[in-house]
Amino acid sequence: MVQQHPQRLGGPIPKFGDYHIWKTLSCINESAPVGRKRLASLLNIGEGSIRTILNMLQEDGLVIINKNGVSLTQDGADCWKAVAMDAAPLKIGDLTIGSVNCAVRVPGTARAVEYGCEERDAAIKTGAIGATTLIFTNGILIFPGSNYPVEPKTDRAIRETFDLLDDDVVIIGTANTLENAEKGAVTAGINLLGGLRIHRELKEILSHRSTGSELLALAFAIHDLVGGLPVCAKSRDNLGIRIENGTVIDNAYTGAVLEEVINAGTTIRKVAISGPYKGIRVIVTPIELDNRVIAAIGVVDIRGMAGVNNLIRLRSDDNDQ
Repeated sequence: MVQQHPQRLGGPIPKFGDYHIWKTLSCINESAPVGRKRLASLLNIGEGSIRTILNMLQEDGLVIINKNGVSLTQDGADCWKAVAMDAAPLKIGDLTIGSVNCAVRVPGTARAVEYGCEERDAAIKTGAIGATTLIFTNGILIFPGSNYPVEPKTDRAIRETFDLLDDDVVIIGTANTLENAEKGAVTAGINLLGGLRIHRELKEILSHRSTGSELLALAFAIHDLVGGLPVCAKSRDNLGIRIENGTVIDNAYTGAVLEEVINAGTTIRKVAISGPYKGIRVIVTPIELDNRVIAAIGVVDIRGMAGVNNLIRLRSDDNDQ
């Protein structure tokens, strides 16, 4: 089991993912101007997390923050239009396995659906029990990969909830709470749309003073690349982030190996001797711009704890000798 950090800077642990960023945009679009406290309440996350999200959106030029609250810029409105989905609770029969269901209508994405298992897997990763994907084509709701229509009761419930157009996709997230059901459905929908696409080019946002939010795009990309292993990152002059299971769990993080790599300017692979990953093998590499180390990013090989060693390799041990 991963140990918990005994001391933490920067306030409460932020816990947010793409779903929370999407819902932030949605709430601002519907209720602007809206204050931070109201947004935190609507998203059911801490004010520290909503502050991090808003800082990231502001840095990307998507929101404007003033004394009246938060509003979308024109770029923010365009970004929202690209990922807009209708979401609503849904009461249906035995189609799903959870006690609570929430559905999203993802406009015009039928061609992006393969078998539906991809959306299910994305939903489960965020805490849902599962997800069911349906395609609306030629006026009929069908299951992907077949012409088999849904049963009439489910069809009626969905049509009463959404105004469907041909090539729309309906994803029904199911869980034991409405929040997890919505989170699963929305996250699956975001993936179907190709992601939030809210980050600027890497060179434009990274510097030795980069904040954790500015490192998010790179850190999440590596997190996905290594199969969901924990990823940590920080810039030279600022605290960083720690990601586990697709979620930011610390936005004011630093670690001894991250600091060592920034100072040494070289990749280091070793067993951590302190912090939340004490006793676990970590691999940390520097990020350089203009021949200068500006940040460090690392992967925590927690799979080695189960007796499977050396699964994450940035280069072979033979090259180190």
